Amino acid sequence: MMTTSLVAIDSTILATAVPTIVADLGGFTSFPWLFSIYLLTQAVSVPIYSKLADTVGRKPVILFGVGLFLLGSILCGFAWSMPALIAFRAVQGLGAGAVQPMAITIAGDIYTVAERAKAQGYLASVWAISAVVGPTLGGVFSEFATWNWIFFVNIPLCGLAGWLLVRHLHETVEREKRRIDWLGGTLLTVGVSLLILALLEGGNAWAWDSPISVGALTTAVVLLTVFVLVERRAVEPVLPLWVLHRRLLVATALISIGVGVILIGLTSYVPTFLEALLGVSPLASGLTLAMLTIGWPIAATLSGRIYLRIGFRSTVLIGAGIVVAATSALAVLSQTPSILSVGLCCFAVGLGMGLVASPSLIAAQSSVGWSERGVVTGANMFARSVGSAVGVAILGAIVNARLGGAEALEEPELFGDAVNGVFVSVIGVAIAVVLAGLLMPRGQRADGAVPPA
Repeated sequence: MMTTSLVAIDSTILATAVPTIVADLGGFTSFPWLFSIYLLTQAVSVPIYSKLADTVGRKPVILFGVGLFLLGSILCGFAWSMPALIAFRAVQGLGAGAVQPMAITIAGDIYTVAERAKAQGYLASVWAISAVVGPTLGGVFSEFATWNWIFFVNIPLCGLAGWLLVRHLHETVEREKRRIDWLGGTLLTVGVSLLILALLEGGNAWAWDSPISVGALTTAVVLLTVFVLVERRAVEPVLPLWVLHRRLLVATALISIGVGVILIGLTSYVPTFLEALLGVSPLASGLTLAMLTIGWPIAATLSGRIYLRIGFRSTVLIGAGIVVAATSALAVLSQTPSILSVGLCCFAVGLGMGLVASPSLIAAQSSVGWSERGVVTGANMFARSVGSAVGVAILGAIVNARLGGAEALEEPELFGDAVNGVFVSVIGVAIAVVLAGLLMPRGQRADGAVPPA
């Protein structure tokens, strides 16, 4: 929970301090890279860390991630310009790429299938707390101290997390000499970096049909194609292709992509939607969105009792159905929005997500042994990151097309119509999650056994 808090608080504390950072360092046009570069380096490093964790153990990998995150935080706190801050955020992202999936993998290692839902609920609760604490700390540091402290606050948190891991996490790893798939890792990292970069910045930093956009997408496709060919021959592939051949793992990866799109859609547009149409404060809009991260851990904690009775597949389908209903209600009520109605819809979405994300991940983890669990967990988290990147690009294009060049705050009604298009699109993604849930094999038992696909 402490290591998860590093990533959770960092994802919420920075947004409220951006105006102060820009006023101090300048570079307003570059500030979106503070988020993009972090998401990029985090996403591309997850598969590599996950493979290493199955080779050398979880503990050294997560401690390395905490240390790298600490280094990046210190460097960010001393950043002297916007380009320097962006570069140091990349270091933070590389650390986060080890921290988040390793925390979830460790929970899968040390708890039984029956206990994992409660453990995942505890981890999810960290995000709920951070949704309130992060923006509050960011505002306090920006107003009463300096923005540098939003990064320096990670120093004691990283120290405590590292101490708890060293003291309490004990694992036995069978040491054996293994070959490292350097070629596969390089191809995956560069290929996915170009793909996510093109998706994140297409339509923003450059036009979709520009040479740089076309070149990045084309090169990414070529490199990832070569990566697949290399992995078919690799002795110790960094991302084994059997992950793409097992029905359960493919279904849960598709679910995770959908979860990533829905999350990025709501977290990106609900606060601005409320501020533009209702004129509420950033704190009020942030707390309204926090209802989503409050509902999530509640449902995730209770999901264990449900999937032990009716199975993983049925639990996921119930949760996905709730998400479809809640996002539909959000789209309808957004025509005449209020903080109460939007907050209730977000809470319901969180409840549905808790019944979708945790059981689907636990089902995937339970279908493999220790030596494969890191790769499976990493692939699931990687799929969510890709979903977020794709979601940012597609939903952003929808909003920009509907705005037609108008400013959101100057044309609130037009912006409301544009965001309504986002909410309608999220309904479609939620329906796709239902379909992905139907792909999960029937009858997976609590001991993790899965019938042949």
